[in-house]
Amino acid sequence: MSASTIKKAKKLVETSGVKKIDDDLYQIKSSSDPDKSYFVTSDSCECPGFKNFYKFHHGKGLKANCSHLEAVRIFKKEE
Repeated sequence: MSASTIKKAKKLVETSGVKKIDDDLYQIKSSSDPDKSYFVTSDSCECPGFKNFYKFHHGKGLKANCSHLEAVRIFKKEE
């Protein structure tokens, strides 16, 4: 995972951009558009970066990820 992804995720958590909706459902603010937010579970996100992950990384044995998913992981650790 890139340093940029981790940095964005930490900023989302620090600026209260993560809101827990249910046990495994979170609403995360977009890091690029303050008027947007995405619904995220522990392993998926509806953002374009997550949806296009495999197209950009061509598999390479990587599991799809985005700053929103990483923000949920950080948020859970801090709960």
